[in-house]
Amino acid sequence: MGTYINKGNLAFKKILRSKYVDKTSFIATVNSTIDTEDQYICATRCRRFGKSMMAKTLCAYYDKSCDSRELFKGLAIEKDPTFEEHLNKYNVLYLDITSFTTQPEYHGHIVKSIQKELIEEIQLEFPDVKYKEGADLMGCLQSIFNQTGQRFYFIIDEWDAICREFPERRKYKGSPLEVAPTEMDEYVMLLRRLFKSQSSDKVFVGAYLTGILPMVKYNTESALNNFREYSMVKPRNAAASFGFTSNEVKVLCEKCNEITFDDLVTWYDGYKIGNEQSIFNPNSVMNAINAGECSSFWAATGSYDRMASYIDMNFDGLKDDIINMLAGGRCVVNPTGFVNDMSVINTKDDVFTVLIHLGYLAYDAAEHECYIPNKEIAGEIINAVQANNWQEVINTIKLSKELVNATLTGDALKVASIIDVAHDENTSILSYNDENSLSCVLSIAYIYAKNDYIVHRELPSGKGFADLVFIPRKHVNLPAMVVELKYDKDAYAAIEQIRRKEYQGKVLEYTSNLLLVGINYNKDTKKHTCLIEKY
Repeated sequence: MGTYINKGNLAFKKILRSKYVDKTSFIATVNSTIDTEDQYICATRCRRFGKSMMAKTLCAYYDKSCDSRELFKGLAIEKDPTFEEHLNKYNVLYLDITSFTTQPEYHGHIVKSIQKELIEEIQLEFPDVKYKEGADLMGCLQSIFNQTGQRFYFIIDEWDAICREFPERRKYKGSPLEVAPTEMDEYVMLLRRLFKSQSSDKVFVGAYLTGILPMVKYNTESALNNFREYSMVKPRNAAASFGFTSNEVKVLCEKCNEITFDDLVTWYDGYKIGNEQSIFNPNSVMNAINAGECSSFWAATGSYDRMASYIDMNFDGLKDDIINMLAGGRCVVNPTGFVNDMSVINTKDDVFTVLIHLGYLAYDAAEHECYIPNKEIAGEIINAVQANNWQEVINTIKLSKELVNATLTGDALKVASIIDVAHDENTSILSYNDENSLSCVLSIAYIYAKNDYIVHRELPSGKGFADLVFIPRKHVNLPAMVVELKYDKDAYAAIEQIRRKEYQGKVLEYTSNLLLVGINYNKDTKKHTCLIEKY
């Protein structure tokens, strides 16, 4: 069993000993590309969404040095027609780039070190092959193929670690020969040498790269445009493999008495990836189940500081967009201009696209919109906002806490005065002209309520649609609230509409404890009035 070549299936055995959720159906997709024009795959997704787990699964499946038949027994791939054809048939090269980027002694010569260590192990594995003196990694692999006919499947985990940690590119002042290539330049040249040379398709039956970022673009063209890419923005037919589906989480919940499915939905659901409408963060779900409680497990991913720095750029009204998304809104985004390089951020679209790849925003490809997916991520974004001392956003959140408390205690005068302030502070986002725009500002004003409530706008209820409905989350001992909004009328009319149209009927299915809240905006005085009644 080698360090880089034919590592065996031990890592996959360890995965199976945990609470394993079967994602082996994706192996069939990879099998369909073996020895074809599409044999090079780059599958990227955000941290803790199972990238390395799939890489280890593929290693166990393809590695010819071991017998993994029993490990895959009963799993989805066993039922696929391609299962036998490729099971344990190839020499597998397995390289985790972070094992080099995280060790300071390699810095400055990472690519040379990668080649040196792989070459040494390959030559030990194939001692009878005659290698050209000074041959690089690809030269050694070519010699093996030419003399033995042996071919390889190459798996590179965290392929973009060098791109993220050492993004500097060569800057020519004169002749290119005058400037030494950077770590990034050398790495890209190595990948092109491996996968875009005239011998690549002979040496490799395929390659599988994982990472956070899709292939880096140089002058708008991908440096490795022969790779089929699966990403958070374009998952192709692999969306269900990117995280846990609702059905998979429900099965996990059946074995856990401490946490309900609704709890996990609130905290970790919300990613819309491709055609999959509901994808959960798998790492956070498993951590919550193991801990017996929901909380944020995102801070341990290591991308927080980077996310905070992107938000701090504040391109083109980004602060307003963050407030809007914290309130449940969405923002239009065009991810096509991003060059897949975290060091090259020029527009608000670039910031949004990076945050999508990092997992801090979800992406709806059908609507070309991004949004904050769940409570866990909303908390992390609030932390980033506070770390960057964005006073406007911090004030909005602080004011929202006061608004929720005033509403729950029935202090109608304070509710009205706080909404006056919220309106003034958010005029850059929305201007009042009807009840819908009032509803948008109220959604922002009640941001803090999302900690304890599921907030609905335009909830079908009774004989119409309630403007804002706050349903307390499970295990939260607070009253539900129905908020009706009026523009240039009066708060009493809002309360009467709630009663007349029986909006409270739907809410009473969830709780018997209910507040009716009427809010009116007077366009002449530019003030709000409020009336609160216990039902």
